[in-house]
Amino acid sequence: MHGTGIMNRSDGVAPPVASVAGTSMAEVRNARDLTRAFCARLTPAPPRDAVDALLLVVSELVTNALRHGGGRYLLELSATPEAVRVAVSDGEPRPPKARGPDVLRCGGFGWPLVRSLAAEVSVRCHPKGKTIAAVLRRAPGDD
Repeated sequence: MHGTGIMNRSDGVAPPVASVAGTSMAEVRNARDLTRAFCARLTPAPPRDAVDALLLVVSELVTNALRHGGGRYLLELSATPEAVRVAVSDGEPRPPKARGPDVLRCGGFGWPLVRSLAAEVSVRCHPKGKTIAAVLRRAPGDD
């Protein structure tokens, strides 16, 4: 795992933030572990179903960055009292393409899953890659 960090600022000055970068599929677990630790430090901690949704989104975005985005990622987490923002950057400047689920090729499920779990999803493309951000509510009914 490269450059892991959690900063928890509960003094109201800035939202809690965490980040990790990686270059291998083995590090997807590290991204999930960081997400769990990040959520556990939030006050109040999000309910388990919200954490599970965050873990799915992190897994999908990081895996897709490694598979389709140039083999490296930067995961950044931040939180407000209402939501957690997951941002994953990679080296591929093209936006993701939705494709139909394919059980034989084991693909096409992630992007629709991310879009269904998140309250907001954005893609920002730039010459050196892209950043996909997903905002998930900290508690059910926060819409």
